[in-house]
Amino acid sequence: MSLATNSPAHSSSSDDFAAFLDVALESHSSDSSPNKNAEVGNNVESERIKRRKVEKLVCSEEDTLCGVEEQSLEVLSKQQLCSHPGSFGNMCIICGQRLDEESGVTFGYIHKGLRLNNDEINRLRNIDMKSLLQHKKLILVLDLDHTLLNSTQLGHLTPEEEYLRSQIDSLEDVTKGSLFLLNSVHTMTKLRPFVHTFLKEASQLFEMYIYTMGERAYAYEMAKLLDPKREYFNSKVISRDDGTQKHQKGLDIVLGQESAVLILDDTENAWTKHKENLILMERYHFFASSCHQFGFNCKSLSELKSDESETDGALATILKVLKQVHNIFFNELSDDLVDRDVRQVLKTVRSKVLEGCKVVFSRVFPTKFQAENHHLWKMVEQLGGTCSTELDSSVTHKHRTTSGNGKPKTTSRSSKARNNNTGIHLFKG
Repeated sequence: MSLATNSPAHSSSSDDFAAFLDVALESHSSDSSPNKNAEVGNNVESERIKRRKVEKLVCSEEDTLCGVEEQSLEVLSKQQLCSHPGSFGNMCIICGQRLDEESGVTFGYIHKGLRLNNDEINRLRNIDMKSLLQHKKLILVLDLDHTLLNSTQLGHLTPEEEYLRSQIDSLEDVTKGSLFLLNSVHTMTKLRPFVHTFLKEASQLFEMYIYTMGERAYAYEMAKLLDPKREYFNSKVISRDDGTQKHQKGLDIVLGQESAVLILDDTENAWTKHKENLILMERYHFFASSCHQFGFNCKSLSELKSDESETDGALATILKVLKQVHNIFFNELSDDLVDRDVRQVLKTVRSKVLEGCKVVFSRVFPTKFQAENHHLWKMVEQLGGTCSTELDSSVTHKHRTTSGNGKPKTTSRSSKARNNNTGIHLFKG
């Protein structure tokens, strides 16, 4: 049996030591030569030399074992002193110690199994904030459905929408299309008009995240359509699987200071803790299933074979607001850059969008209570306008539903209003 191959130690000195003993044992077990008596003196001296070599190697092995012990004590000391800033699975990312209790926040969208404690999150956010301000950027968190795109299950297409199956665009170059069939998630998706230009221009001013209540597989498929070259989001794609609260979105899993974050979403209730960061987006209802989901008894854009305007649509309008907020934050405020808060800027900007406008909702809501709690009513008020359910001389815009095709309309008393067919899109007359 060879000690070299069965030695429990794996250091180079251990291998040398075991190999030398193998040679010595083989030499001792071999047959004696005819001249043995004549060579006794030489053999004695030879054995002395071998013994000295063995002793030397034994000392070397002991030194190695001592070194291993010292390294083990050093590792143990590091583990005792380590603050365990994060973990993969249940092992500390710094010292490797196995952690029995889970603590901190999971960042699975960055790396599966990654958790960071609060101190480390704050440290990373401070570093990120310095880098953002240096590059004159803020953070923009973007919802997917009804904000950047609209999707429907294939089984939910109405007879009037079946024509869409023959108009889908190629997935080989998604930048040249807007309507896609995704068999992997059994979905047809329509990108909102202007979305590619919006993302390209917004990326110059913001670090962007996707944050959706959809499943992770769906989120990744949508990210491929919006960002095929991974220029805008990279790994910053957050799905409902990553959230820390059920049915809620939160900035606790976004590695950015809240004072530098803007959110673009069509649903206010998803952001109950971050309403000051939120720009409430007009919903994009391209498919009939989307209209039905929100209780609209009208034809969808797809059924009408129509769409939002590229140049005057919701994304083009919102981009102007984002640029205005960015400009004020970096160029017009007088306080120190690190002390500025984008939430205060947003509050000022959006309060002036519909300043001087009064909107009446005619035959839209059954009761005043339903009207005042509807997202369209709240949107108008956030933008600086006032709302009413009764028409009077002070009303500047009127939103109503009509019979016939059921299209909601917004009209101005001073000029013909623009109309996006499925929701309110207010412009000062």
